[in-house]
Amino acid sequence: MIHDQKTLKNRKNEMTRERILDEAEILFARKGYHAVSVREITHAASCNLAAVNYHFGNKQKLYLEVFRSRWLPRASRVHKCFRESLAANETPSPNAVVQSLAQAFLEGPMTDQERKRHHQLISGELSQPTEAFELVADQVLRPLFNNLLDDLRTVMPDEIEEEQLALNAFSILAMVLYFNLARPFISRFTGYTYDETFKARLVDHIVEFSLNGLGANNKENNK
Repeated sequence: MIHDQKTLKNRKNEMTRERILDEAEILFARKGYHAVSVREITHAASCNLAAVNYHFGNKQKLYLEVFRSRWLPRASRVHKCFRESLAANETPSPNAVVQSLAQAFLEGPMTDQERKRHHQLISGELSQPTEAFELVADQVLRPLFNNLLDDLRTVMPDEIEEEQLALNAFSILAMVLYFNLARPFISRFTGYTYDETFKARLVDHIVEFSLNGLGANNKENNK
């Protein structure tokens, strides 16, 4: 009986914790860290201030936990999608590297709702960085960039200087992120919605544009 009561209490605590994280993510994504109060979060999560203090300590720690338990896992899924797609190619090539990266972001594992919150949260960090940005940079951005750089190093000619290779990697990653992040802007000016056909067309464009920039189109065509 005591064991059952303890299990029930733990389950209720976990449900409250998850509810707070869910509502905090929505509010932080929509309004930004500085514009959200703990009172707003507790009202949305139907709990009291003591619950936030009990589970997270304070608003800053709650915000960091949103990134640790929500943002980072989503980013890891995209990164994993990129690695698995590239590994599935029997012959490494510049085409395969860029295509795998673009598909992971534009056609990858996030739902539209997840992607929206994901981008809103990181946009807030880009405009007003907090400790969460260091978390993202160390655990997501740097590993992703280093992987991309290593992949390009493997498939590009040895005579390319390291600085040029790094700039190429930055340019490819920036283009992929832009086409993924600026969906409302792009849809408005092209007249296309981000359906599967349009996303596939954008992936093709990113690959073609990147290969031209890398000077790899002739090499790809001669294979």
